[in-house]
Amino acid sequence: MARKATLFNVMIVGQNGRLQYEAVLFAASFRAANPNFPGKLFVAEPQPGPRWSKDPRMGDNAVRTLLTELGAEITPFENNYFGESYPYGNKVEALKALPKGEPFVFFDTDTLITGDLTQVPFDFSRPSASHQVEGTWPQIELYGPGYTATWKSLYDMFGLDFPSSLDMSQPDEFWRRYLYFNAGFFYYTCPHVFGERFTQYATRIRHNGPPELICQTLDPWLDQVALPLVIHSFGGGRDALEPGWLDGKTSCHYRVLPLLYARENQHVVDTLEEVSAPNKIKKVLKTYEPMRRMIFQGKGAKARALFDRAKLPRKEQQIRNTLKREKLWLR
Repeated sequence: MARKATLFNVMIVGQNGRLQYEAVLFAASFRAANPNFPGKLFVAEPQPGPRWSKDPRMGDNAVRTLLTELGAEITPFENNYFGESYPYGNKVEALKALPKGEPFVFFDTDTLITGDLTQVPFDFSRPSASHQVEGTWPQIELYGPGYTATWKSLYDMFGLDFPSSLDMSQPDEFWRRYLYFNAGFFYYTCPHVFGERFTQYATRIRHNGPPELICQTLDPWLDQVALPLVIHSFGGGRDALEPGWLDGKTSCHYRVLPLLYARENQHVVDTLEEVSAPNKIKKVLKTYEPMRRMIFQGKGAKARALFDRAKLPRKEQQIRNTLKREKLWLR
């Protein structure tokens, strides 16, 4: 029997600067791959306020018009906790702008949708997030607490069961043993419930974290520190979503265009160039210099020619260094 798809919404954050043009690419790819999507696409937009020194709203009117034409709903939200001091907090606070009680999937704006999202076997009652992550946090100091002590202190702070979060197939004190995600996507049954807990955990860690965090930096990692705790608290985890769908055949979190051209498969590159080709989309994207040069002036092809996708460097930093040396690191 075919799986009955659950109706859900999709959300990204749109903001002045680079993110507004990434939002256009996201929306164009989303509509191309999901022309009959039954839910809504929300572009959540932070509003001016005391937590911003400048207006954070999308300042290009052509972007706003095009997003609306692509079927997106631009939805305002207020920053009560984060803002300019920690813009990654937008993904936390924006959740309250979505319809209450309706399942959602959040994506970072620097993502392309490459397949039918309604085919992804989500169990919205068991949240998860992106496994496309390196061991970026915590940074273990020579005489400081290790991974176990650091993560356990956070689980204990919120009354969560720490042992059940561990991947016992991984060695003790190896970062993959501990629940850790990239916040490039996550999902749940209700954005308000998820957002309230995400806000609670993130603000408490930021302002009143356990002693084990004294030597740790939370900028920019705060969202990725709080996220696994939130997911675990709702009964989700690393195995809640069958692998190969998101960050796979239905989405690509490319992060910056030079990395997309350098390392992603041909389907992703083809998707990027096909959805950006229509004149009304090209006209808007060309006003943002990195996109004009990478997509429309051939710099992306030059970046792609530098690498063999079957033998990519193990470390992303090596890819970045090569692109920078060739003056192709445009973002």
